[in-house]
Amino acid sequence: MSAEPRINDRIRVPEVRLVGPNGEQVGIVRVEDALRLAAEADLDLVEVAPMAKPPVAKLMDYGKFKYEAAMKARESRKNQVNTIIKEIKLRPKIDPHDYGTKKGHVERFLKAGDKVKVTIMFRGREQSRPELGFRLLQRLAEDVVELGFVESAPKQDGRNMIMVLGPTKKKAEARAEGRRRREAEEAEATSATTEAVTAE
Repeated sequence: MSAEPRINDRIRVPEVRLVGPNGEQVGIVRVEDALRLAAEADLDLVEVAPMAKPPVAKLMDYGKFKYEAAMKARESRKNQVNTIIKEIKLRPKIDPHDYGTKKGHVERFLKAGDKVKVTIMFRGREQSRPELGFRLLQRLAEDVVELGFVESAPKQDGRNMIMVLGPTKKKAEARAEGRRRREAEEAEATSATTEAVTAE
């Protein structure tokens, strides 16, 4: 069954419950009379509730209705925010400097409102010491506690141990904050330029 409603001559029922162009109830009328009223008003007869007994049909400009519905759908899609999962890989015996760099990446991702999947890769004999990876993941979670929370606790997955961190700020909030910060910096730069020009 198609999602498109039946309109005008495609409505093949003897009578319909007719709704006027402004939402007013006209009542149950023969489909021929409804089609005549639609033609007189230069509108379409659109079946809006085919399962009702009798089906409900409305007088409307179908082209305009379809256009507005498409615009609404587009707008709601635009307002949806896609959550991206970023991934960071660590080794159980990580160098402190490397750890700092990786932690910086995690912080940046969380600030941007993205989730972070942290994977610890075990090699060889390291697999017999999963507590090393567990401790490292706990340390990372504690280090970024202001920016994110543990969404899924560390768990062993074959040779890897995985933990997912979720941002405390929503993606839209992070985006808005970034925009505000940029605008503030631009305004500051403009005022500094103006002051420099007036000083000359």
